[in-house]
Amino acid sequence: MNRSSADRLRRLRWVLTLMFTVMNAVGLIVFAWLVIKADRDSGEKQMDLELSRVTSTVARLIGSDGDAIITALVGQDEINQQCPQFAVLPGGSGSFRELYSERQCVRMSRAVLGGLAADAARSGRELYGYSHSVDGQMVRVRAEPFRGRSGYLGAVVAVSNAEPMLDEHNRLVLWVVVGAAVLIGSLALAGHLLSARAIRPAVAALEQQEVLLAETAHDLRTPVAALRALAETALRNPTQRGDLLPRTVRLASRMGSIIDGLLVRARLAAGVERLAVQPVWLDQLVSGVVDETPNDGASVTVTAAPCKVMVDPTLLQRAIGNLVDNAIRYGRQPNEPAVVHITVANGRVTVADHGPGVAGDFADEAFDRFRTGSGSSGLGLSIVRWVAWAHGGTLSVYNAEDAGAIFELALPVVP
Repeated sequence: MNRSSADRLRRLRWVLTLMFTVMNAVGLIVFAWLVIKADRDSGEKQMDLELSRVTSTVARLIGSDGDAIITALVGQDEINQQCPQFAVLPGGSGSFRELYSERQCVRMSRAVLGGLAADAARSGRELYGYSHSVDGQMVRVRAEPFRGRSGYLGAVVAVSNAEPMLDEHNRLVLWVVVGAAVLIGSLALAGHLLSARAIRPAVAALEQQEVLLAETAHDLRTPVAALRALAETALRNPTQRGDLLPRTVRLASRMGSIIDGLLVRARLAAGVERLAVQPVWLDQLVSGVVDETPNDGASVTVTAAPCKVMVDPTLLQRAIGNLVDNAIRYGRQPNEPAVVHITVANGRVTVADHGPGVAGDFADEAFDRFRTGSGSSGLGLSIVRWVAWAHGGTLSVYNAEDAGAIFELALPVVP
């Protein structure tokens, strides 16, 4: 199925929404990752600083006599009773009695601690990272080697429970993820609304263009066909050209009027032109339009009371002309001339005919483009309704009790 330009432009709204959402989502995801990483790094840095304080303090309290290690001062210091816990363990070339802090904050395997001390003594540098306690808890460890006369003899290993920090970090991760999801959803909605607002003028312009083209083609089809028929008849019958020429001129004039009206409507709808509103005597305008409209043998009467309205006279003349022309063309019984009566009073123009009227289930659609109850294009009545709306008025249709249709154009009256 072929889609109109307006439909394709509406699909572009979803593409723009998707692009807007993806771009913002990428930015939010990167920002969330940076926040999460910074929080993790901050937590680890705080634990490492605390572990470094413990290991450096214990390392300063350790005495040595050659390669002999003296840990008496360590046992006397208050750090021996605090968390994080620590252990002084041999490694490398050292061989001395192991020392563990009196307070056990986390249950750790002595083999794990010994391995960390040996690695730090062999490498001669501080080691830190994550490990697991005997209970399976995540812990942060730090091993600081110390030297003797013959080299690194062992290391001070400090251990801190990482579960509180990790729990707090995980809560932050959850809030960041939920917040990012909510923001992405909000941005998607905002992008959808903004894209709709941005595209709406273009969609409206395309729809107006498509409607204008459709209305022009549809409303010109009948007079163009009639004009072609007249031309072909004139070519086949040269003796009838004198009779056919006036009809040809009227058809050409009608086509020009249709095009002019549609162009004016399109320019007004697009905002290129504005209504030239001014006080107008409605009764005089209607009488003038009726006098200028060919009646084709119809009986047209006007009953008017003086009243003044604020309108664009050119557009209102077109609307009144369409109502009168519609009544003359279609408001008649078969093989009989049309009988039309026009009443003007209090800003209302009522056009009544003696035709077949409008079907009851069809009245609400009588003003839609290309729809009437008499086989006409319906464009004339749709223009009348548009003119009424443009001036803050209304156009109504209903059937008379005896026969015929009644069209009523109501306009705001000048106080």
